[in-house]
Amino acid sequence: MYNSRMNKGEQLIKNVNNFAKPFLKWAGGKSQLLDQFESFFPSELKNTKISSYYEPFLGGGAVFLYLSQKFSIKNSYLFDINEEIVLAYKVIQKNVEDLIEFLFQYTRKYKKLSDSAQMKYFYAIREHYNQQMFEINFKKYSDKWFSRAAQLIFMNKTCFNGLFRVNSQGKFNVPFGRYKNPKILDEDNLRKISKLLQSSEIMVSDFETIKCRKVDSNTFVYYDPPYRPISKTASFTSYSKNDFNEKSQERLAQVFRELDKKEVKQMLSNSDPKNLDKNDNYFEHLYSGFNINRVKATRMINCNSEARGKINELIITNY
Repeated sequence: MYNSRMNKGEQLIKNVNNFAKPFLKWAGGKSQLLDQFESFFPSELKNTKISSYYEPFLGGGAVFLYLSQKFSIKNSYLFDINEEIVLAYKVIQKNVEDLIEFLFQYTRKYKKLSDSAQMKYFYAIREHYNQQMFEINFKKYSDKWFSRAAQLIFMNKTCFNGLFRVNSQGKFNVPFGRYKNPKILDEDNLRKISKLLQSSEIMVSDFETIKCRKVDSNTFVYYDPPYRPISKTASFTSYSKNDFNEKSQERLAQVFRELDKKEVKQMLSNSDPKNLDKNDNYFEHLYSGFNINRVKATRMINCNSEARGKINELIITNY
């Protein structure tokens, strides 16, 4: 049995291309950076000394999916302040087949429509989604969540640039994307994600909740907060109705320091202000005493076309 498990594990590591991928397109998603992240992950992951994994800004979940398939982690704790994102993950965890059926129905209808009718269908779904927000009980799991999660995925696959963006009222406000043949339903991927989520706790929560958890040297935390704007004219892509400003960045840095005292392994991503201002030492001051490294990322979702392309992003670790 032991050899069998090892063989399966080795085979899984080799077949990275068969790994489950994020079910949402995500601005600032980390899928493209996973190869570069490999050298920054704590060595304890490879030595199976990490028993608990926390991700307080779950978003698209690329890092969680990668780590949970490549390494042996007993328990995962996945948080996000965005109720809609948590709702979708919980539906995939608990009722993936019901979700697949709803997505199948949306896909079948959408594919039969003309281009102009597809646009009208998108806006009808978006309007219903936004109106339904006031009828959904985000604290009590129910079958009403199935169609809502399906609508979220449908809009994410068919909206402009695959953005998830809401206004101050929490309403989805991304326009239609005009894609020729979007892949709205990926049954195999959703089922893979569902299996990976079976040993996970998923909850709506602010990142500071982690301070109340039993974390220690066998815990690994990855933070992917909304990035600090790298220019005065830039702004966060809002994925929740709650702002994440510099005070929030400073709160996060304080949590990082508190968990460091407990010997928790921590890794954090953020924007690199030195892309535009070599003298901007904001993060050097905020995370003084920790390791600050840079990786290259391609960022395509930007209102300034000159800012698209390869830029540096920060990787901060306490190990």
